[in-house]
Amino acid sequence: MNPLISIKDLSVQFKQDGHIHQAVKQVSFNLKPGELFALVGESGSGKSVTALSIMQLLSKQSHASGAIMWQPSEKDPIELLGLSTEKINGIRGKSIAMIFQEPMTALNPVFTCGYQVIEVLRRHEKLSLKEARQRTIELFKQVQLPDPATILNRYPHQLSGGQKQRVMIAMAMSCQPALLIADEPTTALDVTVQKTILELIRSLQQQNGMAVLLITHDLGIVADMADSIAVMYKGEIVESGAAAAILKSPQHPYTKALLACRPAGKPKNERLPVVSDFMQEASLSSPIPEINTSQNIGLPTESAPTLLEVKNLCVHFPAKKNMLGKTTEFFRAVDDVSFSVQQGETVGLVGESGCGKTTLGRTILQLIKPSAGEILLAGKDISHIAAPAFRNMRKDLQIVFQDPYGSLNPRISIGNAIMEPLKIHGLLGNRNEGKEKVMDLLEKVSLSPDHFNRYPHQFSGGQRQRICIARALATHPSFLIFDESVSALDISVQAQVLNLLNDLKKSFGFTAIFISHDLSVVHYICNRILVMNKGKIVESGEASQVYYHPQNAYTQRLIEAIPGKNFMQSA
Repeated sequence: MNPLISIKDLSVQFKQDGHIHQAVKQVSFNLKPGELFALVGESGSGKSVTALSIMQLLSKQSHASGAIMWQPSEKDPIELLGLSTEKINGIRGKSIAMIFQEPMTALNPVFTCGYQVIEVLRRHEKLSLKEARQRTIELFKQVQLPDPATILNRYPHQLSGGQKQRVMIAMAMSCQPALLIADEPTTALDVTVQKTILELIRSLQQQNGMAVLLITHDLGIVADMADSIAVMYKGEIVESGAAAAILKSPQHPYTKALLACRPAGKPKNERLPVVSDFMQEASLSSPIPEINTSQNIGLPTESAPTLLEVKNLCVHFPAKKNMLGKTTEFFRAVDDVSFSVQQGETVGLVGESGCGKTTLGRTILQLIKPSAGEILLAGKDISHIAAPAFRNMRKDLQIVFQDPYGSLNPRISIGNAIMEPLKIHGLLGNRNEGKEKVMDLLEKVSLSPDHFNRYPHQFSGGQRQRICIARALATHPSFLIFDESVSALDISVQAQVLNLLNDLKKSFGFTAIFISHDLSVVHYICNRILVMNKGKIVESGEASQVYYHPQNAYTQRLIEAIPGKNFMQSA
């Protein structure tokens, strides 16, 4: 069987500020018709650049060399590199389609979801408006969107993350492509939504007999989905072959590192391995060093006092109003929730998007006012305290948000960003003292003091998250909330941040609530787990008990949705 697409010696360079950056180096692989091929690696490894080279979507500052041969039929293969705009436009979106990583930015916010799919059908399939509209509704049914006729007239901001991704899949599938490129199609989605999206891609692939190039950093997804795999590191393919064989017996240290970094099934008292434990820059053939996994993360004692107590907490938002503007129906985001957190404890709060976990976290911090109930911090009710009086307590309550880039002001250097809470709470002293404290915090989160004057855009996602953690710790808070703080990070960077949190917990002695949709991460980092569904806590208990022996059907569904869970635990 001839390959559908054959990439040979692909190299891509970017020119920036007079410097040449080699993003992809001599990459070669073949993709057969009907095959699901996974391209695996961390951010910056070159996998997305490789995919964009196929689609000819690279920027003008780039230069690609090598060969990308496209052969969807018995006709002579077409060389995609250097193809004219007119000819590549006839292939792009029709024969080769792509699902991008972030559906909110991939979809045009000023057009309805239906219009954007209809536009593709009318351009490539030459359908009438009526025919394209009917075909779009059928596609929305095929990707299991609720009430397709209604979704047709909705804008992207009116849909959930999972629904937007399904619209992108419908758009990509609209012309029945021979090749579908899925670039991190489930990053930051709930594990249950992620499982649904991946099963949908697999199902559509089998129904249409198309090839899929799946780009991911998660080997758990690869274990569930892929036929073949190529592992990329610093722009090069370091290992490739049948997915089952590589996952069972990886040969390259980098592949071994990606497998070892996953928290699923790891003992709670062991540090997670990171890539640097396996890779040695001087010689990749050097022996792999022994990993120190003996550092216990520490547990609160049974006699530890209760730091936070939540009693019958309710948060209701107006859902419907009558003609006079009076609210007639409420949405119960948090519905009669009660729990407590001991001093020094880390409690996991788990659930799908919309279950109320972020609303609960922000209500504890008084960023949202509760409709009813009490929040006791060290025995003091803070749920109805006046704003001026609560302002003095703010330094003891901090939050680390999911998106580190959106949490940092792009115009303020990271040193000044970390120093800002010290100024606000009168903890600065003079600027020299503040600068010394900030530099000490940077070192504690494994960054260099030399980074003080750099700006957020000069850091990677994992480094930006460390900066946000340093800022949250600047006032020495007694209580921290981590809101999906590692969900969008590469597996190896996630491992680094989780290890860092365990180290900082020992140094600072803070108490924390760790909000996430990923039970494997929560099980590793937390002492206890609370599971939320539709505003209520449906299960709670010691972390290992909830993870290995869940009682509630909803919890069982969350755990079953963890990608590659069975394979990774047996590996």
